[in-house]
Amino acid sequence: MPITVETKKEIVARISKVLVKYCPPMVMTSKNDDEIQLIGNKEMLYGSKKQLVPGMFFVSVVSNKNMVSFHFFPMYYNEKTYAPLAPNLMKYLIGKTCIVFTKPEQVDEKELDALLKRVMEAWIKNGYMQ
Repeated sequence: MPITVETKKEIVARISKVLVKYCPPMVMTSKNDDEIQLIGNKEMLYGSKKQLVPGMFFVSVVSNKNMVSFHFFPMYYNEKTYAPLAPNLMKYLIGKTCIVFTKPEQVDEKELDALLKRVMEAWIKNGYMQ
């Protein structure tokens, strides 16, 4: 069953409220009612071809037809460390990095904040950010 445009906007707004706390040092490359993207603040060589990117991809929020997807790239690196920080959010994890929301109350802002804070500290420590 498709969710309403208003519901999707509310979900994106709740996530956005937490994400903006981390800008700076994170860089928000896009932000609107349907999409948000954050990257690191340091140019990096990335991928098999070692192409220079303006910052390591961190998170993307995309409003889809039936859900809002929260793509959390750092889960690729250390799922066992990060998943326990957000047990309520992990209930909606699909695959390795995509958390999907269909209701605003599924967005646990406190857990999301704790997760982002911990990962940002790790990214600074590992040289992905300044």
